[in-house]
Amino acid sequence: MTIPAGLRRTVLRAQRDTGFLAAGVLPHLALVPVWAWAATTTARTGNWLLTGSVSSALALLGTPVLTAVQRARYRVLIGVDVPRLTPTAPERWTWASTARWVAATRPWRKIGYHLLLGPLLALLELLVLAVAAACLAGVTAYAWSWALPTGIRQDWFGYLTQLPAYTAAGFLLLCALPWTGRAVARAEARLALGLLGPSRAQRLQERVDQLAVSRTDLIEAVDAERRRIERDLHDGTQQRLVSLAVNLGLAIATRPDLPSDAREVIARAHLEAKEAIAELNDLVRGLHPAVLEDRGLDAALSGLAARTPLPVRLRVDLEERVAPNVESVAYFVISEALTNATKHANAMRAEVIVRQVGEVLRVRVTDDGLGGADAAGTGLTGLAKRVGSLDGAFHVSSPVGGPTTITAELPCAR
Repeated sequence: MTIPAGLRRTVLRAQRDTGFLAAGVLPHLALVPVWAWAATTTARTGNWLLTGSVSSALALLGTPVLTAVQRARYRVLIGVDVPRLTPTAPERWTWASTARWVAATRPWRKIGYHLLLGPLLALLELLVLAVAAACLAGVTAYAWSWALPTGIRQDWFGYLTQLPAYTAAGFLLLCALPWTGRAVARAEARLALGLLGPSRAQRLQERVDQLAVSRTDLIEAVDAERRRIERDLHDGTQQRLVSLAVNLGLAIATRPDLPSDAREVIARAHLEAKEAIAELNDLVRGLHPAVLEDRGLDAALSGLAARTPLPVRLRVDLEERVAPNVESVAYFVISEALTNATKHANAMRAEVIVRQVGEVLRVRVTDDGLGGADAAGTGLTGLAKRVGSLDGAFHVSSPVGGPTTITAELPCAR
């Protein structure tokens, strides 16, 4: 005979929930002796201070162990993962920081769960288990009632004609038992998540911290990939183009006997090779200038200002080198701003100010161009997103007629 899949799942789930409830009785009653000892000792001696101190110490020592046992019970038997409370330790242990750290661990909720709520949950679990035992006894009454003494059998069951009623009642209760056990298990899981796990605010803060770390890792990975591409282009493709240009130049210089048509083709190829090298240099610097990684933001901005067609007044005031991803974003903000001033604003001069104020790197680029820059444009929107990836602030002021000022504030705390 094949058992239907739905019935089989229900039976297995009932077995699992019953085992879960049975496994919770002893852990829930573990602190009852402490509570009982404190009550009886206080009543006998009247020394509530001593008994309160000892019982509190025992509860504090036993709570982490019981919490670990309960987490394992929920995870193994019903598949509910109660998250751990892992508050970040303060950098400096002061009275205030220690109090905040202790409050973040929520110790009183754990003690309340084990010391006050635990006995009530144990009684509820014992009640469900007792009902389950009574159901099984009713269903199997025909199998064992004959072994009872006659007096007890008649007192409990009466005549044999009354046994079907006990069997039917046991069967009906047994059918409802899986849902009852499931409801109790879910209720216990909700209580454990609320009292043993982090609060909603703590879970949200932990998620925010995880997203911030993953975003920082992503930014660093993108910057590392840019540096790798820059090295590959500089050490591979660029060197091959330089070699090609040199060979073409040598061919023009050392083979005067070539036909004029051939010399013209070689000269044109030589010129295109040099233009390709220049474009590749600009591309490599746009990806990630090597000087930015080797010598820092000040040297990279000096080179950028020297290459810009219009006069640039540069002022850099850094206490120390900031993080590589902050340097990269600051460099590209300034590079894009100077490019816009040269190509679109018809500016005659520009000013770049980079200053580190505490844990913030402030970047300001001003030009005397025509103004009217659209902050929603593709280039400026891309800069705003790059600054926002570091939790920075980006602002554009560009009235018609100028001047245009682009400001970025980047957190630079290491």
